[in-house]
Amino acid sequence: MPQYGPPSSPPPTTIPKKPKNSYIIDCMYSYTYVWPKYGTPFWFYPTRVEYGETSGYIWTGRIWTFYGFDPDYIDQVACYPVPTLY
Repeated sequence: MPQYGPPSSPPPTTIPKKPKNSYIIDCMYSYTYVWPKYGTPFWFYPTRVEYGETSGYIWTGRIWTFYGFDPDYIDQVACYPVPTLY
């Protein structure tokens, strides 16, 4: 069952390997490492994915803060637990 609000604990301490292909929709309500097309990678906890918008919580290094951005800016994502393919 999805959790509402930010996660109650920090993201994992290990950074996952960057996958070749990934989709943010597969990482709903999961600790997600995001590699943007431009800028610094970051931990994210997505709670909503729609056309033109992804929102959830970004890890600042100390706390989770609500954050939204355009999914077109994402290069790749990796999430815990690793989603299973159907």
